[in-house]
Amino acid sequence: MNRKTAVVTGGSRGIGRSISENLAREGYNVVINYRNSEQNAEELKERLLSEGFSVDIFRADVSVACEAESLIEFAKMRFGGLDVLVNNAGIAEIKLFTDITDEDWDKMIRTNLNSVFYCSKHALKYMLPQKSGKIINISSIWGLIGASCEVHYSVTKAGIIALTKSLAKELGPSNIHVNCVAPGVIDTDMNGGFSEEELRDITSEIPMMKMGLPQDIAEAVLFFASDKSNFITGQVLSPNGGSVV
Repeated sequence: MNRKTAVVTGGSRGIGRSISENLAREGYNVVINYRNSEQNAEELKERLLSEGFSVDIFRADVSVACEAESLIEFAKMRFGGLDVLVNNAGIAEIKLFTDITDEDWDKMIRTNLNSVFYCSKHALKYMLPQKSGKIINISSIWGLIGASCEVHYSVTKAGIIALTKSLAKELGPSNIHVNCVAPGVIDTDMNGGFSEEELRDITSEIPMMKMGLPQDIAEAVLFFASDKSNFITGQVLSPNGGSVV
């Protein structure tokens, strides 16, 4: 059986974990990238292997060019190719614009935006010669509409959307699809800093009156990775419960 191979950056926790699980269960070879969460990555790998799926893990800080390259090279060496890249790795931070330091700004740009550039660039070394591939970038609704007290985060997520649209136009003739998923408020540990009251307030502002689940985002990614999206590129799909319409 010729399985397709997918790389998921930041794939051991939260949304990335659900994406990794979904792709594995759909028959992909999956390389699960992590940076600090080794225990989570190992546990996920062992569980999926025990269920008969084809996965491996690789530690890399994808905000560093040479480490992003090593991740892509590992996928090629381990599974013989690369068909799908999911650029999911990212961080968030709530701060007044006037309190954002130069270091905060640089870290956000490196982690959320540079990583997409580096991983996509190296993935294309294999996708371009084979004239096929799917690049799926994870943005945010705040990349669509901006967020107060999250200016640096919003800028990176808007940049991901612009990168998606521009790269899709460039790569269309090579039969490489580039699409974007822009989640709304999702129930992950990234929201761990909010109090119960704050979470209730956030939920009350969502028309569907609930936060999304990581699986909701994983399903959108799976659609873009599949043949069902073969005439779709440069698009932004935003599972957000009606927060942005």
